[in-house]
Amino acid sequence: MSAAPVSSTAPWLTIVGIGEDGRAGLSPAATAALDGAEVVYGGARHFALGGPLRAETRVWPRPISDAYPGLLARRGRPTCILATGDPFHYGIGAEIARLLPAAEMCVFPHLSAFSLAAARLGWPLAETTCLTLHGRALERIVPHLQPGARLFTLTWDETTPEAVAALLTERGFGASRLVVLEAMGGPRERRLEARADAFSLTGIDPLNTLAVEVVADADARVVSLSPGLDDTWFENDGQLTKADIRAVTLAALRPRAGQRLWDIGAGAGSISIEWMLRHPSLRSLAIEANPARAARIARNAARLGVPDLRVVKGEAPAALEGLERPDAIFIGGGVARPGVLDRALDALEPGGRLVANVVTLEGEAVLLGAFARLGGQLKRLSVAHADPVGHLHGWRAAMPVTQWVWTKR
Repeated sequence: MSAAPVSSTAPWLTIVGIGEDGRAGLSPAATAALDGAEVVYGGARHFALGGPLRAETRVWPRPISDAYPGLLARRGRPTCILATGDPFHYGIGAEIARLLPAAEMCVFPHLSAFSLAAARLGWPLAETTCLTLHGRALERIVPHLQPGARLFTLTWDETTPEAVAALLTERGFGASRLVVLEAMGGPRERRLEARADAFSLTGIDPLNTLAVEVVADADARVVSLSPGLDDTWFENDGQLTKADIRAVTLAALRPRAGQRLWDIGAGAGSISIEWMLRHPSLRSLAIEANPARAARIARNAARLGVPDLRVVKGEAPAALEGLERPDAIFIGGGVARPGVLDRALDALEPGGRLVANVVTLEGEAVLLGAFARLGGQLKRLSVAHADPVGHLHGWRAAMPVTQWVWTKR
């Protein structure tokens, strides 16, 4: 969705954040805006908290975007949206701001669930990771499971805390402390606590925020903050960019916030996965022709905490048609196939980087030709690991990798 245009229209839409304390927690200005609206959008819970309401009420449909045309059709007439807490912290405000310029809105935020949770537990917000699992895959929490970390997580419903506890236990974080904070700020507020591996809480209110104090067991699967995850963490059939080469390749790709990667011939998806782990704004399209490998990529992505990785099933270059243009491209397989490299070079955004790794002579010939024609950097990467030789050890070399790195001017 494109950014909202600049507008000279006076504010007509008010977004009012409301808490479990209802009207009593609203400022006089927020109350006046709510009472002065002709139409109020929100959920049934919001209307109950903000009532009695004089205006016509419109409950959000599913999907909520179906209401946007009707909302925009009211442009210039007093309209209000009732939202939970801070509308711009994982709330409806962010969506509306993509449709309307800020000059047409007047926003009255309430305390967010994160602020309330910090006040209850005494955790500094600046030192606590704030996440949402509402409407999102549970595995998104995985990269944030760092020893000693503190997390505040908006949940989907009453089932989320138990699901998070099971995930933590399975990954070796069973000693972690979980605090379920229910309906904060209102008469139904309640606090429940349990260890992840001893979680047996029942009767949890659907409106809850989960706090997690991460404790890692000695064998916990902690996703490293640097590239080069252990090869055994990736389900694979041998088509895997190994950890040492993967780390060098990610360094060559130089990911920047908000960028999109094409991972052509993705194999086990290791480059795509580690690309997305570098920053939550990064996106990747893993292009893989083998159906079994494509399914394996999706499993690896979920297990390692980037379930939003998009897998494109098909063979390049045909599979590249119609895809969103990339800011960076990695070719780990198929560079010798006619048309693959040329199509990739053409699709790359100006200023973008292409990195290609090959181990075959045929692939190397293609990269040598590209280097002679376009320049860039050409490297030979060799890695050897100590292996047993009888009761002693010796160096066992892996196949050398030829890597070409090129920036589109």
